[in-house]
Amino acid sequence: MSTLRRARCQFKAHPLTLDAVIAAAVLLCMISSAFAAPDGDHGVDWGARPPGVVSLLLMVLAAAALVLRRRSALAVLAATGTFALIECVTGDPRAPVAMTTVIALYTVASTTDRATTWRVGLLTMTVLTAAAMLAGPLPWYAQENVALVAWTGIGATAGDAVRSHRAFVQAIRERAERAERTREEEARRRVAEERLRIARELHDVVAHHIALVNVQAGVVAHVMDRRPDQAKEALAHVREASRSALDELRATVGLLRQSDDPAAPTEPASGLGRLDELAGTFRNAGLPVQVARADQDTELPAAVDLAAYRIVQEALTNAQKHAGTGAKAEVSVVRVGPNIEVTVLDDGVGVTGATGTGGGHGLLGMRERVTALGGTLTTGPRYGGGFRVHAILPVQTRAGAERKPV
Repeated sequence: MSTLRRARCQFKAHPLTLDAVIAAAVLLCMISSAFAAPDGDHGVDWGARPPGVVSLLLMVLAAAALVLRRRSALAVLAATGTFALIECVTGDPRAPVAMTTVIALYTVASTTDRATTWRVGLLTMTVLTAAAMLAGPLPWYAQENVALVAWTGIGATAGDAVRSHRAFVQAIRERAERAERTREEEARRRVAEERLRIARELHDVVAHHIALVNVQAGVVAHVMDRRPDQAKEALAHVREASRSALDELRATVGLLRQSDDPAAPTEPASGLGRLDELAGTFRNAGLPVQVARADQDTELPAAVDLAAYRIVQEALTNAQKHAGTGAKAEVSVVRVGPNIEVTVLDDGVGVTGATGTGGGHGLLGMRERVTALGGTLTTGPRYGGGFRVHAILPVQTRAGAERKPV
């Protein structure tokens, strides 16, 4: 079996060698058939009516033409058809030169389209059969003349079947390759989306709590010597903010470390239910925050609840960092029809970073969250000073968004 497999591989690598072997085999078959008389007195009679020199020459030339059948199928068919036509008219006894024409016709049918196969096959069949019946030495109804119709039809039909099978296999292979590329592209897209989601979560968690720690550390440095009690209170806020940051980071990183554990958390626990707690952390950091809610205790999908919380968190963090000393902030959450509207206002003087033109990713992350849920986000300076963040989030989200918080 291994020897046969190696031979097949060598023939596939060198198709001209394979065609030469086929041509030699066809020549041997034609010569054997030419020297054999199947209707002798004692069965097959070898050498009873040997073919003439012209017939032998035609058989050799036709077999030699088959060596080039893959390179120029139509030209080889024309050559072998011409040799077979001459043999049909002059051969007596007739040699089976038409065997090469059948093989050449098979090659044409297997390498071209069906329309070409029909045209060429009918032309070859008609010309050979008509020449044999009208100008050949045998009677028009002879078995050899009728056999030309059958053999040329078999060659064309077999070649067309092989071509159709090859096309079918190639189509299946292309579909499989296309499906594989699609799966790879989908996997890369999902990885990119997951990286973006994790980046947003880490940014919101770290930026919020580190901003509070920074403010409280500044308070500690300012009042350490003169008011130690206030410094201790500020340090307590620093400790609380850092603990909250660690808890949220642990929940976010747990999504990666325990993704296969059914008991693992599937999303961070933050939501509008912790809005008052969030506002309290900013009040402790020196930013007065007023919260107004008119959402009628709407139960929000996890994705919307988390997005609304993160928007408020990021907007208040920006106000804390950029609004300036003495600024105040207002947060409102209102249910309006099928949407929940979240608005964060501040009255600070503002700096470049607060308007979203700086190098941070806060406003970009807000916009990505809202867009992923099918909502809208409006941000910009307020008339008379301050900054406004307004988000409209649909209460009923798309199925994919609700399964995976963004």
